[in-house]
Amino acid sequence: MADIFIPTLHTFSNGNVFTGSCGTLRFRVEPRVTLATPKEVDLAKSSIHCALWHGELCYELSQMEAERDFPMSEDGRTAMKAWLESSV
Repeated sequence: MADIFIPTLHTFSNGNVFTGSCGTLRFRVEPRVTLATPKEVDLAKSSIHCALWHGELCYELSQMEAERDFPMSEDGRTAMKAWLESSV
């Protein structure tokens, strides 16, 4: 099984988008952050959106094969990693 690197939850709670690949699998992870206060993320209301495709082209030029939302939590991050690894 492939071991795909996914950044820490802190990376996503700060609103950072992440793109990665494994073989021909390409993916883009985009956080959808809801703030509880101007400086505090409401993790229960936030989510992580992940889109994947296979091929050589970038996100903007590719057709997504699958997309899925995951909770903004360590369990959600782990489930997203497993979902991506099953798509390799």
